[in-house]
Amino acid sequence: MTGDDSTGFAGRVLGDRPPFVLLAASAVVALAVLSPIGWLVVSALDVPTPRALALLTSASTTSVLLNSVALVAAVTAGSVALGVPLAVLTARTDLPGRRFWTVVLALPLVVPSYLGAFAYTAAFGPNGQLADALAPLGVDTVPSVYGFAGAAFVLTLYVYPYVFLSTRATLLSIDTSLVEAARTLGDAPLAAFRRVTLPQIAPGITAGALLVALYALSDFGTPAIMHVDVFTRVIYVEYSYSRDTAALLSVQLLFVTAIILSLESRVSAGQRSGYASSRVRATRRVRLGWWTAPALLLCAGVVALSLAVPVGVFIHWLFQSSLAGVNTGYGFSWAYAANSVYAAALTAGVAVLAALPVGYLSGRYDSRLGRLVERATYAGYAVPGIVIALALVYVGVVYVRGLYQTLPLLVFAYVVRFLPQAVGTTRSSVVQVDQRLVEAARTLGDAPLAAFRRVTLPLVLPGVSAGAALVFLTTMKELPATLLLQPGNFETLVTYIWSARESGFYGRVAVPALVLIGVSALSMLVILARERLSD
Repeated sequence: MTGDDSTGFAGRVLGDRPPFVLLAASAVVALAVLSPIGWLVVSALDVPTPRALALLTSASTTSVLLNSVALVAAVTAGSVALGVPLAVLTARTDLPGRRFWTVVLALPLVVPSYLGAFAYTAAFGPNGQLADALAPLGVDTVPSVYGFAGAAFVLTLYVYPYVFLSTRATLLSIDTSLVEAARTLGDAPLAAFRRVTLPQIAPGITAGALLVALYALSDFGTPAIMHVDVFTRVIYVEYSYSRDTAALLSVQLLFVTAIILSLESRVSAGQRSGYASSRVRATRRVRLGWWTAPALLLCAGVVALSLAVPVGVFIHWLFQSSLAGVNTGYGFSWAYAANSVYAAALTAGVAVLAALPVGYLSGRYDSRLGRLVERATYAGYAVPGIVIALALVYVGVVYVRGLYQTLPLLVFAYVVRFLPQAVGTTRSSVVQVDQRLVEAARTLGDAPLAAFRRVTLPLVLPGVSAGAALVFLTTMKELPATLLLQPGNFETLVTYIWSARESGFYGRVAVPALVLIGVSALSMLVILARERLSD
């Protein structure tokens, strides 16, 4: 609170109406984000009802639905089982090298899961490097990594950091005096954690689990590589044969997404009413004692499986000329990296411009319409990328043929997907601006726009820049929308990696994969720069 009765906190002014121009600009952005979903629903409604019912109730569709739900459940449960203990170890115990482990345990987030799946299937598949290494020892076959179990395993390795980071942040911010009180009353460390700490960090776990669930539901690359029939893979296949069927399946996928969001909302509401803490106080760390060695082994094992394996595989391929597709005419060009950077930079710029009015409206004014518009811009983030891409394919083919498979339509798809990252950081920066500075500029004669340019904009630029960086780097990794909407002769890193893998030129994947991982690592620097790393 600033001490001013008219302010809710730092930069928000209660009872102040937003200008019409700001409302109109924000509404246009929200409608643009929602438009692909609307077009998709309209396309699905064109399918005759008997055919739609037959498709949605068929055995194959039911199987796809069950596979998708089971994969979401398995990956979410695995991520919680892995992320929560690692968060506790790095935030609450005397684990040696806690800062180092915090960084490296978060780094798997920079590796696109489809690259992890690619590395695992190539190294540990029936004809992979592990099988080759074991053949001289008389081992004829190795367990297959393909299928549901392999997909759940690989996805868990690359999405558990969502739970790890959110749980760790909550652990660092809760009131620890209650835990000490429980210990004083005779609870053992594990009992005190179960009775006191776990309920307090439940919101952080739930927030991370939601991100994991949405990622698992929307991921296309990993299930496709692991040969698991889930919604995204089947929609991609049906797109080539029956776009109506693909639209129907996309709408069904949207319903599943809505159910997940609804469940998370109900769970979060219950948690908010049960536990609240306003005081943070340092506490003694739990001594691991003889548990130190197993804890270090757990951390090292996770890092080895999620980072060392794919990076090691790609470096190995880098030096295997026999796999590199030499003289096949299927060569890598640095122009693909330049195309990726160009499209990502363009997307970041457009996203920042679109996020500015929305973030300013929701952060500066306590307006119901402002909150509604802000929430609307998050719709694209909750919708799988392949669904957004499919909707824009319909728009391009049916309504605006001139835009189909052009860079503007591809950038629009990216913006719809990743706009919330820019909106969130912009809004949080606007909230921190002291409105008394703006009012002082107005008192000195500045018009509203001039006061915004001279006072507000410089103060929110760090947040805006962080949002732009996040949009840029997540755009670099995006796969399904890029595959469906890429312009002709506009190869990017991800499309080249995918086509090289499809053609069997594994060696050609090494350089672009390592470049993509390196560039993606910058996103983690942005995230960790905004995190509080505890010793």
